[in-house]
Amino acid sequence: MNKNGLIYDVEDKPKISKLIIFAFQQVLAIMAATIAVPTIIGLPTQIPAAILGAGVGTIVYLLFTKFKSPVFLGSSFAFLSSLFVATMYGYCGVLVGSIFAGLVYVIIAVVIHFAGTKWVSKLMPPVIIGPTVALIGLSLAGSAMGDIVKASGASVNGSYNLVGLLCGLVAFITIVICSSQKKFKTMKLIPFIIGIGAGYVCAAIFSIFGYALKVDYLKIINWTPLVNNFVVDGKFQGITAFLNYPRFGLIEAIKEMATGKAGIDGASILTGAGVGEVALAFIPVALVVFAEHIADHKNLGSIIGRDLVEGEPGLEKTLLGDGVGSIAGTIFGICPNTTYGESVGCVAITKNASVRTIFVAAIMCIVLSFLSPIMALLQTIPSCVMGGVCLTLYGFIAVSGLKMFKDIDLGENKNLFTVSAILIAGIGGLSVQIPYMIHKENVASTAYDALGNKIFLYDKDGNQLFSALAGQPEKVITITAIATALILGICVYAIMNALEKKNAEIAPEEGDAEAPESLVAGAVAPNASFELKGEEVAEEAAEDAAESKE
Repeated sequence: MNKNGLIYDVEDKPKISKLIIFAFQQVLAIMAATIAVPTIIGLPTQIPAAILGAGVGTIVYLLFTKFKSPVFLGSSFAFLSSLFVATMYGYCGVLVGSIFAGLVYVIIAVVIHFAGTKWVSKLMPPVIIGPTVALIGLSLAGSAMGDIVKASGASVNGSYNLVGLLCGLVAFITIVICSSQKKFKTMKLIPFIIGIGAGYVCAAIFSIFGYALKVDYLKIINWTPLVNNFVVDGKFQGITAFLNYPRFGLIEAIKEMATGKAGIDGASILTGAGVGEVALAFIPVALVVFAEHIADHKNLGSIIGRDLVEGEPGLEKTLLGDGVGSIAGTIFGICPNTTYGESVGCVAITKNASVRTIFVAAIMCIVLSFLSPIMALLQTIPSCVMGGVCLTLYGFIAVSGLKMFKDIDLGENKNLFTVSAILIAGIGGLSVQIPYMIHKENVASTAYDALGNKIFLYDKDGNQLFSALAGQPEKVITITAIATALILGICVYAIMNALEKKNAEIAPEEGDAEAPESLVAGAVAPNASFELKGEEVAEEAAEDAAESKE
């Protein structure tokens, strides 16, 4: 174990047998989130492509960072609202949107190449990065706790299931025990594989009884994906039951251009106006995700004891790797990629920072995306078990951010207000929805109320476009709560810095020498005191007490 507490450092080479197991653990850690994005945007058949894209994007990232940053790239949740806009224009829309997002990173990397990184450190110091990292983990808490009580095999999947909670807790407790025990080194390095295995076995036992006794509440696992992989409507699927190719985003986009028909149900062919709409959906989000990129690498750097932003490989290369990797991930997959907090958490908990583990995990994803039975089996891992795993992963992300607070003086108004703004805005879910107007030529019909006022506009397919009565477009670009909180924190910090400089210019005699210290800052200061005039107040209190006795 090195000075940073790592069992395997970045350049270390675990044995092949161990390396494969460690890599598979990374795959499991990022799997749930990676396959969730195509499912959420209505493209569940693209799950193999998402996994393939994650593997390709990660390899591109590792090449740009010269194998010095051990983190995996997967489907980005930050671009969900952008992807909903892009899917209206088929696979071409998704591909073009990803290119826009990737180019934002490339442009920022070019600016850093010429201007350096000092401006970034001034813009986002630890007082901003710390609470943002904590917020990333805390914001995911609801997702993890929602999953841990779900039974994937039950007919009502969204309902609370106590048996599912039990299976999730089995996975969680197993991970805790494996990570904390000191007798077996291998168990300490693969706690997630063992935890998922224990949770899956527990869920399988209940599910067998559930299906046998026809008790819906006990059906924790849904084995339908695995069954359908081999047999559909009584027919064996042949060679595709064992080997199948993912639907690459680029190939699907080429098909759309060749046939003149969108490959996504309800979508239209991408037009010039559509390109502008997609750009408007992706570029602002990419600018904000840039801050999350810094937070991830600051967090990872603190774990492995290296400055990945201002040292090696440097922010310029990590941005290029993330941006180009995201484009490559969409071309060979379906979703823009980003560095994964789950991967960072896996490195932190297992103390395995070997970049070879990440590389092998990426190769493994590419290979697995072609193996139909494995893809189907991974899809049967119940939500409750993954919720138990994420209870650990997301929690560690939050704690990693909180650890950065140790060097922050919250007795200063500047720091106090900045941290408060980020945490409350983020946890409170303050998102920004930017409405954008529809193009007039898309309007096919209009609905009016009894007084002749225009209420709704519809396109040629009868879809509602605009609520004239409310005065708000139905289509909006959403900047996530984390991104909004980060922007607010940056603004507050900048304002407080400017005010601090202005206060420093005021001569002592110009200020109020008897003015009390800020009660707000004092409330969290270690030696908080709220006395306005200590001795005088004490004397007055003594006199009052004496008079009352008399």
